[in-house]
Amino acid sequence: MKYIWVSICVSLLSLTLFYFYQVTKEESVVKYFPIDEEVKFESAETSLSFQEGEGDDEYEVGWKIKSKSDEKVYLRQDVSLLYVNGRLKGVVNKWKENADEINKHSTLHGEDTKKYEAVTFHHGEIHKDDDVINSIQATSGDLLYIIDSPHSNRIAFKKPETQEEEKWKNKLDHSIHQQLKAQWDELKAYYQIPVEQYEQVPLTDLPSYNEENPFPYIPQGQYNRISGQLWEGLYKNYVLGIKDAKSKHPIQSYIPLLLFDKKGKHLMVLYEDDQGEKNQLIQYY
Repeated sequence: MKYIWVSICVSLLSLTLFYFYQVTKEESVVKYFPIDEEVKFESAETSLSFQEGEGDDEYEVGWKIKSKSDEKVYLRQDVSLLYVNGRLKGVVNKWKENADEINKHSTLHGEDTKKYEAVTFHHGEIHKDDDVINSIQATSGDLLYIIDSPHSNRIAFKKPETQEEEKWKNKLDHSIHQQLKAQWDELKAYYQIPVEQYEQVPLTDLPSYNEENPFPYIPQGQYNRISGQLWEGLYKNYVLGIKDAKSKHPIQSYIPLLLFDKKGKHLMVLYEDDQGEKNQLIQYY
Protein backbone atom coordinates (compact mmCIF):
# COMPACT_ATOMS: atom_id res chain seq x y z
CA MET A 1 0.00 0.00 0.00
CA LYS A 2 1.46 3.31 -0.93
CA TYR A 3 1.69 6.28 1.36
CA ILE A 4 2.05 9.96 0.68
CA TRP A 5 3.41 12.72 2.84
CA VAL A 6 2.30 16.23 2.03
CA SER A 7 3.98 19.16 3.75
CA ILE A 8 2.08 22.42 3.62
CA CYS A 9 3.81 25.56 4.87
CA VAL A 10 2.53 29.11 4.84
CA SER A 11 5.98 30.51 4.03
CA LEU A 12 9.45 29.40 3.04
CA LEU A 13 11.03 30.40 6.34
CA SER A 14 13.27 27.69 7.72
CA LEU A 15 12.76 26.21 11.17
CA THR A 16 14.51 27.71 14.17
CA LEU A 17 17.30 26.19 16.23
CA PHE A 18 16.33 24.34 19.38
CA TYR A 19 17.92 25.05 22.72
CA PHE A 20 19.73 21.75 22.50
CA TYR A 21 20.70 19.89 19.36
CA GLN A 22 23.16 17.05 18.99
CA VAL A 23 23.87 15.24 15.74
CA THR A 24 26.84 13.95 13.82
CA LYS A 25 28.11 15.95 10.86
CA GLU A 26 26.46 13.76 8.26
CA GLU A 27 22.73 13.21 8.72
CA SER A 28 21.38 9.70 8.55
CA VAL A 29 17.88 9.03 7.28
CA VAL A 30 15.03 7.38 9.16
CA LYS A 31 13.22 5.28 6.57
CA TYR A 32 10.60 2.61 7.04
CA PHE A 33 11.23 -0.87 5.67
CA PRO A 34 9.22 -4.04 6.36
CA ILE A 35 9.72 -5.25 9.92
CA ASP A 36 12.34 -7.98 10.28
CA GLU A 37 10.97 -11.24 11.67
CA GLU A 38 14.23 -12.36 13.30
CA VAL A 39 16.07 -9.33 14.72
CA LYS A 40 14.48 -7.70 17.78
CA PHE A 41 15.16 -4.96 20.29
CA GLU A 42 16.36 -6.33 23.61
CA SER A 43 15.70 -2.94 25.19
CA ALA A 44 14.52 0.53 24.16
CA GLU A 45 14.26 3.18 26.86
CA THR A 46 13.99 6.90 27.51
CA SER A 47 14.51 8.25 31.02
CA LEU A 48 14.41 11.68 32.67
CA SER A 49 16.00 12.21 36.08
CA PHE A 50 16.36 15.02 38.62
CA GLN A 51 19.53 16.23 40.30
CA GLU A 52 19.99 19.13 42.68
CA GLY A 53 21.96 22.07 41.26
CA GLU A 54 24.71 24.13 42.84
CA GLY A 55 22.40 27.03 43.69
CA ASP A 56 19.11 27.18 45.56
CA ASP A 57 17.27 28.30 42.42
CA GLU A 58 18.79 25.78 40.02
CA TYR A 59 18.63 22.08 39.29
CA GLU A 60 19.72 19.64 36.60
CA VAL A 61 17.65 17.26 34.47
CA GLY A 62 19.23 14.13 33.06
CA TRP A 63 17.93 13.02 29.65
CA LYS A 64 18.97 9.51 28.67
CA ILE A 65 18.16 7.39 25.63
CA LYS A 66 19.26 3.79 25.42
CA SER A 67 18.46 0.91 23.08
CA LYS A 68 20.01 -2.41 22.13
CA SER A 69 19.17 -4.87 19.36
CA ASP A 70 19.94 -8.57 19.76
CA GLU A 71 22.55 -8.37 17.00
CA LYS A 72 24.51 -5.75 15.10
CA VAL A 73 22.69 -4.21 12.15
CA TYR A 74 23.66 -2.07 9.17
CA LEU A 75 22.42 1.16 10.82
CA ARG A 76 21.18 1.94 14.33
CA GLN A 77 19.57 5.28 15.08
CA ASP A 78 17.66 6.93 17.94
CA VAL A 79 15.85 10.26 17.65
CA SER A 80 14.58 11.87 20.85
CA LEU A 81 12.50 15.03 21.36
CA LEU A 82 12.23 16.87 24.67
CA TYR A 83 9.34 19.19 25.59
CA VAL A 84 9.24 21.44 28.65
CA ASN A 85 5.84 22.75 29.75
CA GLY A 86 4.49 21.78 26.34
CA ARG A 87 7.22 23.52 24.32
CA LEU A 88 10.11 22.00 22.44
CA LYS A 89 13.38 22.25 24.33
CA GLY A 90 15.67 20.08 22.21
CA VAL A 91 16.39 17.03 20.13
CA VAL A 92 19.02 14.30 20.25
CA ASN A 93 19.71 12.45 17.01
CA LYS A 94 22.35 9.75 17.28
CA TRP A 95 23.24 6.98 14.83
CA LYS A 96 25.89 4.31 14.30
CA GLU A 97 26.78 1.98 11.45
CA ASN A 98 27.28 -1.75 12.04
CA ALA A 99 26.13 -1.44 15.64
CA ASP A 100 23.63 -2.93 18.05
CA GLU A 101 23.51 -0.28 20.78
CA ILE A 102 22.78 3.42 21.15
CA ASN A 103 23.46 5.06 24.50
CA LYS A 104 23.29 8.82 25.02
CA HIS A 105 23.05 10.86 28.21
CA SER A 106 22.59 14.64 28.28
CA THR A 107 22.20 17.08 31.16
CA LEU A 108 20.11 20.24 31.01
CA HIS A 109 19.93 23.18 33.38
CA GLY A 110 16.51 23.83 34.87
CA GLU A 111 14.76 26.27 37.15
CA ASP A 112 11.22 26.94 38.40
CA THR A 113 8.29 24.53 38.23
CA LYS A 114 8.33 22.49 35.02
CA LYS A 115 6.94 19.38 33.35
CA TYR A 116 9.47 17.54 31.20
CA GLU A 117 8.31 15.11 28.50
CA ALA A 118 10.56 13.11 26.19
CA VAL A 119 9.61 10.83 23.29
CA THR A 120 12.11 8.69 21.35
CA PHE A 121 11.97 6.67 18.15
CA HIS A 122 14.44 3.77 18.12
CA HIS A 123 15.26 2.41 14.67
CA GLY A 124 17.46 -0.15 13.01
CA GLU A 125 18.07 -0.77 9.30
CA ILE A 126 18.97 -4.33 8.34
CA HIS A 127 20.66 -5.29 5.04
CA LYS A 128 20.64 -9.04 4.56
CA ASP A 129 21.67 -8.93 0.91
CA ASP A 130 21.68 -6.46 -1.97
CA ASP A 131 17.97 -6.73 -2.60
CA VAL A 132 16.36 -7.12 0.84
CA ILE A 133 16.21 -4.33 3.43
CA ASN A 134 14.23 -4.74 6.64
CA SER A 135 13.97 -2.73 9.84
CA ILE A 136 13.25 -2.86 13.54
CA GLN A 137 11.60 -0.05 15.48
CA ALA A 138 10.28 0.94 18.89
CA THR A 139 8.99 4.06 20.61
CA SER A 140 9.65 5.01 24.22
CA GLY A 141 9.11 8.00 26.45
CA ASP A 142 9.26 9.42 29.93
CA LEU A 143 7.99 12.40 31.91
CA LEU A 144 9.14 14.24 35.00
CA TYR A 145 7.46 16.87 37.16
CA ILE A 146 9.72 19.23 39.09
CA ILE A 147 8.02 21.55 41.57
CA ASP A 148 10.22 24.49 42.57
CA SER A 149 8.04 26.89 44.53
CA PRO A 150 8.95 29.41 47.26
CA HIS A 151 5.95 28.10 49.20
CA SER A 152 7.14 24.48 49.40
CA ASN A 153 10.21 22.28 49.30
CA ARG A 154 11.51 21.35 45.86
CA ILE A 155 10.09 17.99 44.79
CA ALA A 156 10.44 15.80 41.70
CA PHE A 157 8.20 12.90 40.67
CA LYS A 158 6.93 10.93 37.69
CA LYS A 159 3.69 9.75 39.29
CA PRO A 160 2.19 11.61 42.25
CA GLU A 161 2.36 9.70 45.53
CA THR A 162 1.03 12.37 47.90
CA GLN A 163 -1.88 14.79 47.89
CA GLU A 164 0.55 17.68 47.47
CA GLU A 165 2.12 16.06 44.39
CA GLU A 166 -1.32 15.30 42.96
CA LYS A 167 -2.36 18.92 43.46
CA TRP A 168 0.75 20.24 41.72
CA LYS A 169 0.40 17.74 38.86
CA ASN A 170 -3.21 18.74 38.19
CA LYS A 171 -2.37 22.44 38.38
CA LEU A 172 0.56 22.15 35.98
CA ASP A 173 -1.24 19.81 33.57
CA HIS A 174 -4.23 22.16 33.41
CA SER A 175 -2.07 25.21 32.71
CA ILE A 176 -0.10 23.43 29.96
CA HIS A 177 -3.22 21.93 28.40
CA GLN A 178 -4.88 25.36 28.15
CA GLN A 179 -1.89 26.70 26.20
CA LEU A 180 -1.74 23.65 23.94
CA LYS A 181 -5.48 23.71 23.30
CA ALA A 182 -5.34 27.36 22.21
CA GLN A 183 -2.49 26.56 19.80
CA TRP A 184 -4.15 23.43 18.42
CA ASP A 185 -7.53 25.14 18.03
CA GLU A 186 -5.85 27.89 16.00
CA LEU A 187 -4.17 25.33 13.73
CA LYS A 188 -7.37 23.33 13.25
CA ALA A 189 -9.25 26.50 12.37
CA TYR A 190 -6.52 27.64 9.96
CA TYR A 191 -6.59 24.35 8.06
CA GLN A 192 -10.39 24.10 8.37
CA ILE A 193 -10.23 20.67 9.98
CA PRO A 194 -13.63 18.99 10.60
CA VAL A 195 -12.63 17.90 14.11
CA GLU A 196 -15.55 15.51 14.54
CA GLN A 197 -14.00 13.31 11.85
CA TYR A 198 -10.70 12.81 13.73
CA GLU A 199 -9.28 11.35 16.92
CA GLN A 200 -6.77 13.81 18.38
CA VAL A 201 -3.48 12.60 19.91
CA PRO A 202 -0.53 14.75 21.11
CA LEU A 203 2.85 13.69 19.74
CA THR A 204 4.06 13.00 23.27
CA ASP A 205 1.42 10.25 23.63
CA LEU A 206 3.01 8.10 20.90
CA PRO A 207 4.89 5.84 23.38
CA SER A 208 1.55 4.60 24.74
CA TYR A 209 0.79 2.88 21.40
CA ASN A 210 2.22 -0.36 20.08
CA GLU A 211 1.28 -3.38 17.99
CA GLU A 212 -1.01 -4.68 20.74
CA ASN A 213 -2.49 -1.22 21.37
CA PRO A 214 -2.44 0.42 17.91
CA PHE A 215 -3.30 3.95 16.83
CA PRO A 216 -7.04 4.70 16.71
CA TYR A 217 -8.97 3.88 13.53
CA ILE A 218 -6.04 2.54 11.53
CA PRO A 219 -6.41 -0.60 9.36
CA GLN A 220 -6.01 -3.83 11.32
CA GLY A 221 -2.47 -5.21 11.45
CA GLN A 222 -0.93 -2.02 10.01
CA TYR A 223 0.46 -0.38 13.15
CA ASN A 224 4.15 -1.04 12.45
CA ARG A 225 3.98 0.24 8.89
CA ILE A 226 1.97 3.35 9.77
CA SER A 227 4.12 4.14 12.82
CA GLY A 228 7.34 3.69 10.85
CA GLN A 229 6.11 5.88 8.01
CA LEU A 230 4.86 8.48 10.51
CA TRP A 231 8.32 8.79 12.05
CA GLU A 232 9.90 8.82 8.60
CA GLY A 233 7.79 11.86 7.76
CA LEU A 234 8.35 13.54 11.13
CA TYR A 235 12.10 13.08 10.80
CA LYS A 236 12.24 14.51 7.29
CA ASN A 237 9.87 17.44 7.82
CA TYR A 238 10.05 18.22 11.53
CA VAL A 239 13.44 17.09 12.88
CA LEU A 240 15.84 17.82 10.01
CA GLY A 241 14.58 21.39 9.68
CA ILE A 242 16.58 22.21 12.79
CA LYS A 243 20.03 22.15 11.22
CA ASP A 244 19.16 24.69 8.51
CA ALA A 245 17.67 27.21 10.91
CA LYS A 246 18.43 30.91 10.69
CA SER A 247 17.23 32.15 14.07
CA LYS A 248 19.57 32.28 17.05
CA HIS A 249 16.84 31.96 19.68
CA PRO A 250 15.05 28.77 20.77
CA ILE A 251 12.15 27.52 18.73
CA GLN A 252 9.85 27.01 21.74
CA SER A 253 7.19 25.49 19.49
CA TYR A 254 4.29 23.64 21.06
CA ILE A 255 3.83 19.87 20.98
CA PRO A 256 2.49 18.85 17.53
CA LEU A 257 -1.03 17.44 17.32
CA LEU A 258 -1.81 14.22 15.45
CA LEU A 259 -5.29 13.66 14.02
CA PHE A 260 -6.35 10.15 13.03
CA ASP A 261 -9.11 9.95 10.42
CA LYS A 262 -12.05 7.97 11.84
CA LYS A 263 -12.61 6.40 8.41
CA GLY A 264 -9.13 4.89 8.60
CA LYS A 265 -7.78 6.58 5.45
CA HIS A 266 -5.11 8.99 6.70
CA LEU A 267 -3.58 10.93 9.58
CA MET A 268 -2.44 14.54 9.94
CA VAL A 269 0.24 16.30 11.96
CA LEU A 270 -0.24 19.98 12.80
CA TYR A 271 2.35 22.29 14.35
CA GLU A 272 3.57 25.89 14.36
CA ASP A 273 7.08 27.20 14.89
CA ASP A 274 8.11 30.23 16.95
CA GLN A 275 7.95 32.55 13.94
CA GLY A 276 4.28 31.71 13.34
CA GLU A 277 4.85 29.39 10.39
CA LYS A 278 2.06 26.82 10.32
CA ASN A 279 2.70 23.31 9.06
CA GLN A 280 0.42 20.44 8.09
CA LEU A 281 1.70 16.95 7.28
CA ILE A 282 -0.68 14.38 5.79
CA GLN A 283 0.05 10.66 5.66
CA TYR A 284 -2.26 8.46 3.59
CA TYR A 285 -2.38 4.80 4.52
